Amino acid sequence: MAATYGAPGVYIEEQPSGSMPIEGVGTAVAAFVGFTETYNVDEGDPTDPDGVKPQLVTSWPQYERVYGGFVRGARLPHAVRGFFENGGSAAYIVRVPVGDNDGDEQARLSLPAAERPDVESLHIAALNPGSRVEVEIVPPAAPPAADGNGGQDTPPAEYTLRVYSDGSLQEEIGGLQFTGKSPRTLERTVNERSRFVRVEIPPMHGVSLAERAPAPGRYQVERPAVVLNGVTPADMEGSVAERTGYQGLAIAENVTMVAIPDLITITTGDDGSFDEETFLAAQKQLVDYCEASHTKMAILDTPPGLNAARALEWRQKLARDTAFAALYYPNLVIANPLARPGATNGEKFITVPPSGHVAGVWARTDGTRGVWKAPANEAVRGIARLEFEVTSGEQDLLNPEGVNCIRSFGSYGTKIWGARTLAKTDPSWRYINVRRLFNYIEESIRRGTQWAVFEPNDFDLWQRVKRNITSFLRGLWMQGALVGTTAEQAFYVLCDASNNPASSVDEGKLIVEVGIAPVKPAEFVIFRISQWQGGGATSE
Repeated sequence: MAATYGAPGVYIEEQPSGSMPIEGVGTAVAAFVGFTETYNVDEGDPTDPDGVKPQLVTSWPQYERVYGGFVRGARLPHAVRGFFENGGSAAYIVRVPVGDNDGDEQARLSLPAAERPDVESLHIAALNPGSRVEVEIVPPAAPPAADGNGGQDTPPAEYTLRVYSDGSLQEEIGGLQFTGKSPRTLERTVNERSRFVRVEIPPMHGVSLAERAPAPGRYQVERPAVVLNGVTPADMEGSVAERTGYQGLAIAENVTMVAIPDLITITTGDDGSFDEETFLAAQKQLVDYCEASHTKMAILDTPPGLNAARALEWRQKLARDTAFAALYYPNLVIANPLARPGATNGEKFITVPPSGHVAGVWARTDGTRGVWKAPANEAVRGIARLEFEVTSGEQDLLNPEGVNCIRSFGSYGTKIWGARTLAKTDPSWRYINVRRLFNYIEESIRRGTQWAVFEPNDFDLWQRVKRNITSFLRGLWMQGALVGTTAEQAFYVLCDASNNPASSVDEGKLIVEVGIAPVKPAEFVIFRISQWQGGGATSE
């Protein structure tokens, strides 16, 4: 407002409208806790050299740049790719270190000989731990022609080595000969010319260099499998103070769903034994964390190898009655990206927890329909098959207990066929979309009414707050998020002297009461059909 009006003229004064629109918060941000191939600080957070704090990625290529690709023994990369394949757009990665040498081990590859697959031809190591390196062995274009002198003047066959980094061709080294010369000559040729790899030919008595020519093909130089070195569920939980584990998500307030796909990794021994008690305890801790946050939901995985009867037993052992968690069964079978050429059928596929793919479906449903739509009857993308097929009779037992089944319907595809939380005693919180809708509304109102703090607590403030919340809820009702043929049937907002008496105002409180009628899914669609005899009958 102008301080004085000295000269005649037109003055413009901006006045606040008194209405501060409430914007809906995001609902499709996931967080995944587990192990990664590496951590590239140049692509990540420079203030976090170990990469243990939650960091946001918005695509699979960005994840690869920061955390590398797939690595044997880790399920988190598969979950993240499944998330993005199924429609996810933003995820926080919470990396759990696996030891003092985590991220320093070189990615290595052992190539088999073309003529003798049981013999090692070359050992190749990648120099840059932060990139995904592949090598391609290109054989000679054609075998040398005979010269009629017993092959004495036949030129030696020359191989070509191509090196790819993050999918792009970086180097091509030709003229490599596997002849009777010293293996050290071949090593020196590659090692002096390559900026990405180092080559070593292991000593082997009784096998000539010519017999060890590598098998043609394109290979990924893999990092060694994850070695846990004493990692426990406490490392997954982490610390708020140190910003590690899922407790570190305190700095990522927009996260709405949390999964620990590598929980199976730390509870499975080298001999294949499974620590059921530790797995259950860790899942319960995650549920407790999400329930305490009141803004996040846990997406839980059943362990692999369970049939329907054992999955039901697992739900009973989990023993949690909460609306802030959802349990999915069975595990998913996907193509193994680390399978080598010539791998057996058992090596071509890998079983992964469903939580990453499910989180992607939740995000996709939020974007296309809204958070109030149940994330079910939706296709699961990027999988080969299910670990177990679930029948209708088996789901009759699992569904009432809150075990959401993923089922194959032949040509109709593989779909999530359940939308229940783990709430048992209070049926009003039975469905995932109801709980998530309330989370969305509560957080949107909380953030959208921050302006009201320390305002004069009078009738004018009450009306402004009521008007803003009413406008927000009316918009949701018009989009189909609330039940009712009129707005009055869908919600109410009470903020007047009846719930803000003088004693409450004297205590500095402003109380607003909001009632909401959420939409609930048509979980059971029932058609009652009977014979009708009146269609062709006529009366005299």
